[in-house]
Amino acid sequence: MKNIGQLMKQAQQMQQKMADMQQKMEQTEIIGASGAGLVQVTINGKSEMRSLKIDPSLVDPQEIDVLEDLIVAAFNDAKSKLESQMSEEMGKITGGMNIPGMKLPF
Repeated sequence: MKNIGQLMKQAQQMQQKMADMQQKMEQTEIIGASGAGLVQVTINGKSEMRSLKIDPSLVDPQEIDVLEDLIVAAFNDAKSKLESQMSEEMGKITGGMNIPGMKLPF
């Protein structure tokens, strides 16, 4: 029975570490870019867009479709970076183990 108690204690500690990591990641900001940095999107750890920066040289009414594509690409770049960072943080907590039901919302 002692081993089960230790296992439960470890599970609770891991749960707390995960909650702490989620809170830390929610405050993290990730910048994604496209068009060689002409479009930048900043998102938080919940994949919410916080800011958008567009180089004035891109603002051409005839090229709106290009600008829209660059915005989407910058957002996807930021989200990909966020997912990598969250996976890395998760690996630190779980020691690289894939634990069912321990997915983060992103």
